[in-house]
Order: sequence, then structure tokens, then C-alpha cells
Amino acid sequence: MDVRKPIIAGNWKMNCIIDEALVLANEINRAFVDENSCDVVLCPPFTALLEVSEVLTDSNVSLGAQNMHWEAQGAYTGETSAPMLIDTGCKYVIIGHSERRQFFAETNATVNKKIKAAMQNKLIPIVCVGETLAERESNKTFNVIKEQVLGAFAGISNIDASNVVLAYEPVWAIGTGKNATSKQAEEVHLFIRNLMAELYGREIADSIRIQYGGSVKAENVEELMKEKDIDGALVGGASLKANSFIEIIRKSIKAKKSA
Repeated sequence: MDVRKPIIAGNWKMNCIIDEALVLANEINRAFVDENSCDVVLCPPFTALLEVSEVLTDSNVSLGAQNMHWEAQGAYTGETSAPMLIDTGCKYVIIGHSERRQFFAETNATVNKKIKAAMQNKLIPIVCVGETLAERESNKTFNVIKEQVLGAFAGISNIDASNVVLAYEPVWAIGTGKNATSKQAEEVHLFIRNLMAELYGREIADSIRIQYGGSVKAENVEELMKEKDIDGALVGGASLKANSFIEIIRKSIKAKKSA
């Protein structure tokens, strides 16, 4: 297996006005401005992207957006395009988060279109997949994950697929305080990697980074990151406090170095 650099992304969701975002971004940036052993990504709300981008100038901490539309422009009130994200300094974009699927009718088809648009604009997609509690309890986890991955990557080339970051986020563990055990998470991560190998070959599959997302915090991240196929974390609530997010990153780096 190739050595994969861990990637820790903070999804701030609908939190932080600009002044709050600047304080948080500055604290995290000071801790990791020269960090080379882990990719750190901050995903503030759209209103704070430009200001946070300025904080991250000449830093190894990268900027990401929480969503995007698949069209470059047009009559899509309230939407934001990939060129707009590039214009604010974004390098990454979260696509297909479960909250987008649940509340805003995101589908595998729209996820697919967004991945293609992101790639055309040199944005790195963080593509989210995951099952609900009902689906897990009905033993449908792997069927759901397979359907989401196949739908998301339809027509995606080998080159583009190799540049995607995947995020497994069991919906039942997001913001609930519940967390998949490290073994449960690893089982699904391995399934996703093997599925990508069927689609794109083992070499590409072994190079793709797969994050875990779902109530990640400093208390559980080290155990998760010791697993072979877990390459990082998509962090929600715990990324809104600089101290907790910094601790998550440091523990992740430590775990991967000792794994």
C-alpha cells in the first residue's frame, strides 16, 4: 500500500460570522502554517471564505467550501459555482454531505455532476458517502455505500478519480455523539477502497485518501487513525474550537506515524 498523507478537514457548517471565523482560522493557522506531514483544510461558510483565504495566504493550511453548484453560472438563485470558489482561494470542496442529501435533495446524480465540475475547475472534491441508522440496522450498509459510490463516480476518469478525497460518514453518527467503532469504520473504509479498486485498479485505489466523519473528537480520533484504511477525518462540531481541532490534528499525525 502506498503511504497516504493524512487529511483533516474542519466543516464549520452554518456557524461563524466573519469575525469569529477570522479568530478561529488564525488560531489554527498559527499551529499548522508549516505542517507538511498532514493536509489541514478549513471549510468555513461562504460568507467567510475570502477573509479566511487571506489568513491562509502562504500557509500549508488549505481552504475548502462546503458545497457548490455544477454549473459555472446561470439563473440558480442562492447557489455558488466552482469558478466563484476558485476566485475566493478554495482548493477543496465538500460534495454530497449527508445534510445536503437529507435537507436539500442532493442525489447521487447531482453529486456526480458536481464532482465533474469541480475537476474541470481544478478543485479537489471531498465526496461524502454513508448510511442511515435504519439502513445499518437492516444490514444495508454495503449496498447503500456501493450505490452511492457507483453513482458518484459514473463517467469519472482514472486521472480524476485519483485526485478525489472520499469521506465515509455514517449518518447515524453525525452530531449525535455516537461514533462508529474503529473496527466498524475500518470495515467500511476497506469496502470503499476495494470498490474503488474494482472501478479504477488497485494502484489508484491504494492512493485515494478516505476520511472518517461522524462525531470525531480528540478522545476517539487516535484509535480511528491507527486503522490501515482510515486516512483522515472530516470534523464537524469539534472543528469549531481551535484547541479541540488542533488536538485532533496532532493526535492524527501521531497515530499515523506510529501505525
